[in-house]
Amino acid sequence: MIQFNSDICHNYKEASSREWLETNGLGGFASSTVAGSNTRRYHGLLFAATNPPVGRLLMLSKLEETLVVDGQRYDLSANCYPGTIQPEGFLFLKHFRLDPFPLFTFEIGDLRLEKAIFLIHGQDTVVVDYSISRHASSGDGELASSQLLLEVKPLIAFRDYHSTSHRNSDIDGRYQQERGCITLNPYPDQPALFLAHNAERVDNTGYWYNDFVFEREIERGFNDTEDLFNPFQLTF
Repeated sequence: MIQFNSDICHNYKEASSREWLETNGLGGFASSTVAGSNTRRYHGLLFAATNPPVGRLLMLSKLEETLVVDGQRYDLSANCYPGTIQPEGFLFLKHFRLDPFPLFTFEIGDLRLEKAIFLIHGQDTVVVDYSISRHASSGDGELASSQLLLEVKPLIAFRDYHSTSHRNSDIDGRYQQERGCITLNPYPDQPALFLAHNAERVDNTGYWYNDFVFEREIERGFNDTEDLFNPFQLTF
């Protein structure tokens, strides 16, 4: 078991230099850092091996998460853009544990949000599970009396794992929605992405996040940035 407490988690330099990797036995994988920022081209939530074990395609890059407590917004993700880190969700990260898969524990006031990430063996499937509770010392009524929302924005890339994605007009931002499942097929020559969920609401967004910086790649002489597309927002 590997674990880090807030002395590491709250320090972006330290947390972003510690990486984790999950594999699915087919050549697909998920990887990122303790800080939640993708510092390499090879970081992302779902790399699928389209011709196992090769043909690796980054389909789902990451999730932008915001916890809303009684109208107050707390961004939990972290991204490196030119000259800045935004947002700084690692400042709410109390604990990280790899046992056997990544488990992130965020604390905001008396609330504790845990996020687990794991891949299903033999499938190109990543599971992201969220749970929320109170600190053990909190009163029984405090969580129930709070109005809580979790907003999740998926960022998609659909590119070879050696490459980077860039803003373009060819992407098809439409999606098909059925009960508990959303299907995306942004480029006709690539496989579709199926996103199962139990969100209360799905809102169309359709905008780009521009100029992600890969800090570890810069150290290796690769200076290209990446743009990622957000088709919709899930609200739980």
